[in-house]
Amino acid sequence: MSTANTTTCVIGDIHGCHTSLLSLLDQVRHRADTLVFLGDYVDRGPDSKEVVSTILSLRSRHPRVVPLMGNHDFLFYQYLMGGDSTLFLQVGGLQTLASYGIPPLATREERTQPIPADHLAFLRSLPLFWEDQHAIYVHAGLQPGHHLSQQTAQWCLWARDSFLASSHDFGKPVVFGHTVFTEPYFAANKIGIDTGAVYGGRLTALLLPEREVVSVPQEEASIFQE
Repeated sequence: MSTANTTTCVIGDIHGCHTSLLSLLDQVRHRADTLVFLGDYVDRGPDSKEVVSTILSLRSRHPRVVPLMGNHDFLFYQYLMGGDSTLFLQVGGLQTLASYGIPPLATREERTQPIPADHLAFLRSLPLFWEDQHAIYVHAGLQPGHHLSQQTAQWCLWARDSFLASSHDFGKPVVFGHTVFTEPYFAANKIGIDTGAVYGGRLTALLLPEREVVSVPQEEASIFQE
């Protein structure tokens, strides 16, 4: 496939907002040659399992689907592998467990038993970043002054203030999620598209190279409560 005139659609943090995801996909999936997801499929919202299932199904029906890892996906996978559950449960993990039918006090064996094999493989295989002719895509941000090959999980999954304040030119715009904005954030070197769907905001997609924004609201019944 020639890349000269291709369209990439980037979708921000979903956080279990499955209804919003379906509504957004209805508007954008047929317009894009590539669909990039910026991570945070799970936690806080009610339908994490359904979100992952939809992205897996989409892979079989769309020419190119590129799901990246978010910090919440990382925490969920670490939990499933027997890691400490404290932070995962503090940041919305209980909703994820409920969607998979996992008891909050489950043993390691009980944690993984209800997880479909393809969901586990999905979480295990998520890359930290991706790049095409239009932009560089990452969940949270990149370390200024460092080549892509030198980027760490700490920056890609958790970066915030240092990345946001930087004017470093990575050669292409960096499209990211993780940090919630009321409206998509456009700067000379970066574009932020997490518009807080799970907090009662909107789920946003960005079409490149046109920089067209498409967004849908989150249904009131699923707004996350701390």
